[in-house]
Amino acid sequence: MFQIDDIRQREELWDLYTRKEEYSPLQVDYHGRFMSTYSINRNNVLEPTVSRHLIENGHTMEYPDCKQFAVCLTHDVDEIYPPLKHTSLSTLTCLRRLDLNGIREQALWKFHGKEKSPYWNFREIMELEGEYGARSTFYFLATDRDIRRFRYNIWDLEGELGQIVDQGWEVGLHGGYYAYNSPEEMSQEKGQLERVLGKQVTGYRNHYLRFKVPDSWEFVSKAGFQYDTTLGYPDMVGFRNGMCHPFRPYNLYNDTEVNILEIPLMIMDSVLFDTFKNYDESWRVAKMLIDVVASCNGVLTINWHTSNLNCPFRSSWSRLYEMILKYCHGRDAWMVGGDDIRKWWCQHGCRNDSK
Repeated sequence: MFQIDDIRQREELWDLYTRKEEYSPLQVDYHGRFMSTYSINRNNVLEPTVSRHLIENGHTMEYPDCKQFAVCLTHDVDEIYPPLKHTSLSTLTCLRRLDLNGIREQALWKFHGKEKSPYWNFREIMELEGEYGARSTFYFLATDRDIRRFRYNIWDLEGELGQIVDQGWEVGLHGGYYAYNSPEEMSQEKGQLERVLGKQVTGYRNHYLRFKVPDSWEFVSKAGFQYDTTLGYPDMVGFRNGMCHPFRPYNLYNDTEVNILEIPLMIMDSVLFDTFKNYDESWRVAKMLIDVVASCNGVLTINWHTSNLNCPFRSSWSRLYEMILKYCHGRDAWMVGGDDIRKWWCQHGCRNDSK
């Protein structure tokens, strides 16, 4: 693990690393989230300032087979069944393309059973990732409370979850909209998912990236999770606390480390496309972030929603995800899910060769 003193000696890096400005934020958005535009570091969010400092001060990272960097591939499962708006847009897109098979898949799936939903696509995603020697984590909702609508019943997916873990991929909890600030709700959802899955769940990311520093870290730890991967901006890709490596969060209230590993999030599909608008610009920024993380021997965490990987009106999103896989594979990255990163990092991840 990192030596805290190596960051603490520089006050501005320590404040960034601990997210000091988020302890009493002057502004949050409608969902209670701290946005990159509110940060004093907003002009430097694309540079992993703290990780760069650690590298320059003797910290080195090791990955399996001497790989230069790692990619943590993750998927939030927000939707299992397309909402009406998605069905309409996808069907219209297929009509414009004269894609009859696509029309049947997007508009008529309900006549053939729940498992024929176009967003019931976990096996296709695993097959794609397997072509590049990669694995990933799927974070599933296990709540019936949501700000917009009921999403899905996790029990509908009991057999599918078993298939995912049997093939070597990971299932984690996508904490409900309200869970980030409620340890009781977080624990209840964890228990629900574990009953369906039949095994312990170690990884967590909250819905809508809702997160409260440092409280949410403490709640995730107390609920029995071993890692979190929520810490990313909901309005900008990049490095929220200047880190492109996993780390133990620090609670300034009680002056101690939190017993949880944070694997910070850097690229989320919706944020990338909402910010940079088109495929070419989004790919340019994604490639730049990959190269930056590789230069720091870091871990690039990506969140690509499963519903955006079989969505005709967002076909460029699927294309970009495969481009990222191809590019990272070409750079010989270690591409795995969150728990694989956690296990490796806790055993081998970091040392300081200058000491």
